[in-house]
Amino acid sequence: MADPKTQFYGASSLDGFLATSDDSLEWLLQLGDGAPTYAAFIADVGAIAMGAATYEWLLRHHLRPGSPEEQPWPYAQPTWVFTHRTLPTVPSADLRFVSGDGTPIHAAMRAAAGEKNIWLVGGGELVGQFVDRDLLDELIVQIAPVTLGAGKPLLPRSLHSPPLRLLSAQQFGDTFVELRYELPRAPTSQPP
Repeated sequence: MADPKTQFYGASSLDGFLATSDDSLEWLLQLGDGAPTYAAFIADVGAIAMGAATYEWLLRHHLRPGSPEEQPWPYAQPTWVFTHRTLPTVPSADLRFVSGDGTPIHAAMRAAAGEKNIWLVGGGELVGQFVDRDLLDELIVQIAPVTLGAGKPLLPRSLHSPPLRLLSAQQFGDTFVELRYELPRAPTSQPP
């Protein structure tokens, strides 16, 4: 594997939203399984970061604890959940609830991931915070053929100078296109 990276991997509407204003993903779920790159992607992930909204969505819509449809935690990797609140835990999941400066947390995630990548699950503000600290290496986005008009933005930050560098574009059937972008690193000052 190449050098380990910190990556966002997820789907967005054509107009740049991850979810509706009320955190619904029904617009995405109607489209089926999405891009077939997930299995290869997750095989290279050694640690996961997610925000509280994504964690709570998983609890309500996927895990459904205590219900007849209850599902197990979907990830084998250690997962850092960024939150300022006390959230319910999931038995048998390797969860670490954290808040504060993401830089030392990222260092702990990097150590746990070893030679594998770190995946930012969800998006929006959490991804923005990693961008603010120059910790995000790649955006891998599956663009869905729907528009939402409003909702939770893919990345609530301005990234225009220098622009992102397109690494690849791949079409999947007549539904999704996956775009992979590298984030440019902030220039470092060199001593005279």
